[in-house]
Amino acid sequence: MARRSRSVQYTTSPLLASKTPVWRSKFIVAAIALGFVVLAARAAYVQVIGNDFFQRQGEVRFARTLELPANRGRILDRNGLLLASSVVAPSIWAIPEDVERNDPEVRAKLKQVAKLLGMAQKDFDKKLEDEDKTFVWIQRQVDAPIAKQIADLNLKGIYQRKEYKRQYPEGEAAAHVVGFTNVEDHGQEGIELAFDRQLAGKAGSRRVIKDRLGRVVEGVGETVPPLDGKDIQLSVDSKVQFFAYQKLRDAVIARKAKAGSVVVLDAVTGEVLALANYPSYVPDKRQNLTGEQLRNRAITDTFEPGSTMKPITVAMALEAGRVKPSTVIDTSPGRYQLGGFTISDTHNYGALTVEGVIQKSSNVGALKIAQKMSPHEMWDTYTALGYGQKPQIQFPGAVTGRLRPWKNWKPVEQATMAYGYGLSASLFQMAQSYTAFAHDGSIIPVTMLKSPAAAVGVRVFSADNARAVRKMLQMAAGPGGTGQLAQTVGYSVGGKSGTAHKQVGKGYASNKYRAWFTGMAPIETPRIIVGVMIDEPGDGRYFGGIAAAPVFSEVVQQTLRMMNVAPDMAVKPLVITQGVDESF
Repeated sequence: MARRSRSVQYTTSPLLASKTPVWRSKFIVAAIALGFVVLAARAAYVQVIGNDFFQRQGEVRFARTLELPANRGRILDRNGLLLASSVVAPSIWAIPEDVERNDPEVRAKLKQVAKLLGMAQKDFDKKLEDEDKTFVWIQRQVDAPIAKQIADLNLKGIYQRKEYKRQYPEGEAAAHVVGFTNVEDHGQEGIELAFDRQLAGKAGSRRVIKDRLGRVVEGVGETVPPLDGKDIQLSVDSKVQFFAYQKLRDAVIARKAKAGSVVVLDAVTGEVLALANYPSYVPDKRQNLTGEQLRNRAITDTFEPGSTMKPITVAMALEAGRVKPSTVIDTSPGRYQLGGFTISDTHNYGALTVEGVIQKSSNVGALKIAQKMSPHEMWDTYTALGYGQKPQIQFPGAVTGRLRPWKNWKPVEQATMAYGYGLSASLFQMAQSYTAFAHDGSIIPVTMLKSPAAAVGVRVFSADNARAVRKMLQMAAGPGGTGQLAQTVGYSVGGKSGTAHKQVGKGYASNKYRAWFTGMAPIETPRIIVGVMIDEPGDGRYFGGIAAAPVFSEVVQQTLRMMNVAPDMAVKPLVITQGVDESF
């Protein structure tokens, strides 16, 4: 068989000997040519006619626009000290499908990453199991040393992005002033929110081509550099702010109170030198915060101010020409019946001059002075002093308070407003209204920004009447007055205490109070105005002259020293600590 197969003549095979049709070879050549034409046409379509479409598709898959974050502006105090600044804080992200979790060595490194980030292993693993297999945030704004340790592990699929994190050197002392930002670096509270646009700047961009591993392989297009945010310089003095916060915190704790606030204003420029609240918080550590800590009580909470309104009642009566400082008011027998209500003093003070009404803080005397005026006259003065209106200040959350239209006042309302019930105001509003006394009758605008020029005010009282009320405030803070504990060493002071029952529902709580003290120093040429509020003192010593006045004294003395204001008293004032009338 082998020999026979080798002897076959293939050239004589009928199949091979048959002639191939000419059309077949032409067809094959034509098909090949057509194939080249189709390929050339397709190439022309891709490269020329449909180029834009395919470029877009390629960009969708591989081109990325990288945001170049802008450095947020700094917040500075009036002396240029830092209150808020940004530091580099890389954020960790991952492409879950690229993380080789089946590799024992990779799993060990992933455990190190979770430990470095302070994350529970199950939470870390859950992020890598996210439905989005191409991108997931692991943790935002990580400290730079930790980020470097993670980078050194050289894990495929784990990447970093440059971001910024805010730092607040003054901590809880200035928290309610500077506020804070969220993880996206947008202002949420305080100055961070009020000036967010100026502080934020404008992010830049860079167009790049990335490979499937997320690595940049080529830069395309023009890079737009980021525009860093502007710095904001405040009127606040960080040293005054810290001291005010410290003394407020100590008083709230000592008095077993619920909360407290302090406002310090420059009586010449209208600048806010300090605005402190307690309880507070640390702006860059906000876990488990409550509204009680976040609230900027000095400007968001309104209260009936009590006897701190009596100087305003007297000032408007002086301005209307209804009384003089020496006018005698009969307050006997220490109570007054009006519309079914009994308005009382703690003592029967008998006949008092108008000055004595402020010194002794007589409710009966204040209401009798108010009765000499019309509701319209009183309402006009309250409005001119800013009550019932939102303070014009570059700060979020300021409230209007409550001041009913004068046409709806009943006689008893007009009487109670004379000594601070029936209207409400924030501590900030109260402090600003006292600028009318400190600034010789003109209420001045207030500002959170540094403004060394003297403020231009709107006249409410004459200069003589403003000085007359300042003298009464000095008497109220001196021997025989209700605010003797407000006195300081070396500086003359004047101010008015207030103690108001807290409103609960439609009535007043019998055992809950707010203690106030608002005043100024030095009394002849005031440089600062200080307002203090202690909310719900729980140690039984809830009167404004006891709970709030000592804070006023300490803040005034320290602030004036920091401002290099020369003492105006050569002799240490006599401070009476026994027999003080604690009623108001």
